[in-house]
This record gives sequence, structure tokens and C-alpha cells, in this order.
Amino acid sequence: MEKSERIPRIIHYCWFGRGEKSKKIKKCMKSWEKHLSGYRFMEWNEDSFDISQSRYAKEAYDARKFAFVSDYVRLHALHQYGGIYLDTDVEVVRPLDDLLHHDAFSGFEDETYLQSGTMGATAGHPWIKALLSEYAGRTFLLPDGTYDMLTNTAVISEHCKRDGLKLNGQHQVLDNGVVFYPRTCFSPYDYINGGSYLTGDSYTIHHFAQSWLPAHVRLKSGIKRIAGRVVGPKVISKMRKWLVQS
Repeated sequence: MEKSERIPRIIHYCWFGRGEKSKKIKKCMKSWEKHLSGYRFMEWNEDSFDISQSRYAKEAYDARKFAFVSDYVRLHALHQYGGIYLDTDVEVVRPLDDLLHHDAFSGFEDETYLQSGTMGATAGHPWIKALLSEYAGRTFLLPDGTYDMLTNTAVISEHCKRDGLKLNGQHQVLDNGVVFYPRTCFSPYDYINGGSYLTGDSYTIHHFAQSWLPAHVRLKSGIKRIAGRVVGPKVISKMRKWLVQS
């Protein structure tokens, strides 16, 4: 029996800062056109979102930490319109249509944390509303002048853990109806070690541009992935120590 669609065919994505999209991002977005025929695409930027409505987002924007702006805006977009949110560095490898019967869904990034590069919900879903409340009264600029660099994957993972989610990387459905898929579905690329968990069940591949990280850390991470593919776990271990000491 065919399941009725509950999540609307809307794809949300964020692009703040008015910069040029990279070749990698353009390639990822090209895959959306290939696999997401019949969807409405909504870009959230300075013209479509009032950045002043969230202190957290405004402070992140002023600091030019646009990835953290999107942490808030993706939740705002899903709550207001419903649909599916995609990070711009997410490649779609097959249609997302059979996810639309859920009330809300996300998935794991690894065996410990959830991902947020591909997530969907109906408009006004209480789970999205609850995640938005995590940012109410929260500031990006801390009293000592530093920034709150806690990623939304950590915020969402901890929130869902309180809701009963077991952080074990396995398929689960919470009492509130939110469905969580294993990493193979939305995050099959291991951006730490360069491994792949891509299967026939994969919908998207998050390529992790890591735009929230300083350039020197992104460089080390890239070298680490290449070394892991070429020379194996001994180099991976050494690079891990190097990253930790940075």
C-alpha cells in the first residue's frame, strides 16, 4: 500500500554572506536537480530571512560564522514551511520521495552523534519547535568575547538523548514519532578518516565543507583523510594526535 506524503516537497538550504558558491557546492546542488524533480527550492539568505529576529543568528552573522547562522535558520524554515533541509555540500544520490510519509526524520552522522545536513519535518512539528527553543535566549558571543562554537549536531544529539534516543547509530523511532536513520542513509562519508559507508540505502552524501572551522584545521583534516586512504591506520592515529594538540 502506498504511503501518503506528509512532508511537503520543499527543499530548504542556506546561503548567507553573499559569497560565490564553490565548484563542489555547485556540483552537489546539480545533483538536487537530477533527483528532486517536482520540488520547490527555497534559498534562505539575507534577503529572505530577517537576521535580527534571533540574537544567536545575528551575532553569528556579525562574526561571519555563517554555518552557525544556518544552524538556527534551518529549524526556522522547517518549522514555518515544513519540507526537507539540505546543507549545500550535500550530494543527493537518489530521490527522497519515500521519506515524505514521515512526520519528521533525521539520521546519524556516526555511531555517537546525529547529523543535520539532511533532515525533514511537517510544518509546525513539535520536535522542530523544541529544537528551536534550544536557541531561545542563547548567545553566540560569549561574555569573555569568544564564540560559542558548539555545533548544532551536538545540541540536537543531546536534546534527542533526553527524549529517549540511544546514541548508538541505529535506526530508531522516538515516542514523538521522529524517525532516525543510520549513517549509511544521509552521512555515509567518514570525513575524519576518509572511509565510505555508501550503500544502496544511501539517499545523500554529506561532503563536509567544514566551513565553521579555521582554515588551518580544515587543511589538517584534509591531509589526514588523504593519509588515511593512502597509508592506513598508523598515520590516522598520528594525525588524530596532531589535531587534538591544535
